Order: sequence, then C-alpha cells, then structure tokens
Amino acid sequence: MVIATIDSAPYYKLDPDTVLQAVESTGLLSDGRLLALNSYENRVYQVGIEDDTPIVAKFYRPGRWSNEQIQEEHEFSLELAEAEIPLIAPTLINGQSLFHHNGFRLALFRRQGGHAPELEAKETRLWLGRFIGRIHAIGRSRPFSSRPALTPKRFGEESVKTIMDGPWLPPHLENAFESLVSDLLTNIRNAYERAGGVSNIRLHGDCHPGNLLWRDGPFFVDMDDCQSGPAIQDLWMLLSGDSREMEGQLADVIEGYRQFCDFDLRELQLIEALRTLRMLHHAAWLARRWDNPAFPIAFPWFDGPRYWEDLVLSLREQMSAMQEPALALPY
Repeated sequence: MVIATIDSAPYYKLDPDTVLQAVESTGLLSDGRLLALNSYENRVYQVGIEDDTPIVAKFYRPGRWSNEQIQEEHEFSLELAEAEIPLIAPTLINGQSLFHHNGFRLALFRRQGGHAPELEAKETRLWLGRFIGRIHAIGRSRPFSSRPALTPKRFGEESVKTIMDGPWLPPHLENAFESLVSDLLTNIRNAYERAGGVSNIRLHGDCHPGNLLWRDGPFFVDMDDCQSGPAIQDLWMLLSGDSREMEGQLADVIEGYRQFCDFDLRELQLIEALRTLRMLHHAAWLARRWDNPAFPIAFPWFDGPRYWEDLVLSLREQMSAMQEPALALPY
C-alpha cells in the first residue's frame, strides 16, 4: 500500500463503526464497547473484546510515517519485549502487527494500567536507569534503516523554518525571534562539537514521565517517536529542578544504567541543547498540525501573542543554560 492511498483516509472518516470494523478485520470479535483515549498525533481507542479483556487500538496519522518506518518501530518494540523488558509492544496476529482497513493503518496493544512513576524516589530512578540501560544495550546492537535521527537539522533548523515561514510570530517578535534562534542553533551545534561526535543508537525517543506507567515496576509505552539519537535523549527528561538536584537524580539513573550499558560522559554536554531542540520541535509540531480541527480546540493559546512571548523568554533562558557548565556526575 502506498502512502498516497493512506492519505486519502482522513480522521473525520474514522467513526465508531469504522473503528470496530477495523479491529474485527484482524480476526478479533468486538463486544461493541468503545472508549476514545487521549492522543493528539494518532487516534487511540480502548475496544472491548468478546469474552476477553479490552485491547487498545492505535490508528496511525495518515502520511506521518511510511509503512516501513512503522514496521521498524514494531520490530524494535517486539525485540525489547522478547528480552523481557517491560514495554507494551504491538500484538502479533498470525505474525502480523501492522493492519490496514479502508485506508487506515492500525496496531493493537494490550491494555496496561498504572500510575505515574515517583521520580523523587531514588529506587525508582535506579530502576528506570537499569531498564533504559537494557533498552539501549539492545538499541545499539544494530541501527535503524528507515526511522529518522534526532539531529540539530531536523529538530532545530527545520523547526525554525516551519515557524518563520508561517503566520505565527507576532510582528513585534519577528526580529527578536530570528536573531535568538540563530544564536541558539549556533550554541546547539557547539554543544554537539564539545560532545565529540557521540554515537547515535536506537532510542525510545520520547521517554518522558507521561510515557511511563508504574505498577509494581515500570512499563514503557508509546514508541511512536522511536528514532536514532544520543543515549542521553532517553534520560534527561527524567530530571527536574536546579542543577544540583538534577545532578543527584542523574547520578542515580546512570548508576542503574551502567549495570547494563556503558554511558559516554561526553553526552552530558547535550542535555540543554536537546531540551532547546525539543522546545523548538514542539512549537513547529503545533504549527504543522494547526489545520487539524482538534488542535485549535486543544491548544487555543498557540496562535496568540502571549504564547510566543513566553516561548521567546524560555528560549532566552535556554541560551543562558547552554552557556553554563554541563551537569557532572560525582564520580
């Protein structure tokens, strides 16, 4: 199936009957119960199954990923699950994990309950570090062939172009934003140079606390943004607070991580650069999705001057942060 065909099925056609028919096309029998779950990039539903526990059906955004890229996401997830890493991988039915129905692509997942991890607890940080170390030990064993890489060009330069080419910036911020992001991109490139050409490996890619569930231990969810990048990308979003607090948290995470995978300390140079890239990428993501009716409803502040004023202020703070010494470990 080609992407052009997939693009011909926009989400407004994904009504409840289509969702249930798509799930049943995989061979499962629905009991008719359907619950929409919170998701902006894709469409995700909990679907009741006759005489069985409900499953989660994820309908991929048309045109975002190729079939090959989605399949590579699935293969990586299944590889991790096979190694007994607690990650919610897609369900295999007759050896297949990616399904097609009326122009939509979907995958099925088992339902997993849980709550947010208590990141203030040392044992939680050690535990997460160990599992991320195991993920990366597998992730570095071979590269992705189709999934993209997290780079200053993709997350930085292309994001800035999306913002600058659109009608988003208030006139009184255009010059300030253009000058600021030019300096930011220079500082980001400098951070990568200081890191000395660290290696890219297969990553979860979006390992923030919202993609972690805790029930007698962690469960990693949502591999939709898996990509190649530096290992620290899967670690820095677990940190919060001032530099001293983050250094203590990072020490625990790395202690657990190193039980299963080596860590290159040069990557600590990239933490604030990656944080800045994430901020730029998020703003560009909202701009690219603004023609989706769900986005103006969910993010009504995006096209107002206050959002951009706050973003410029936050990016100026990031400029200062990138000029500070990198976080250090006590050993």
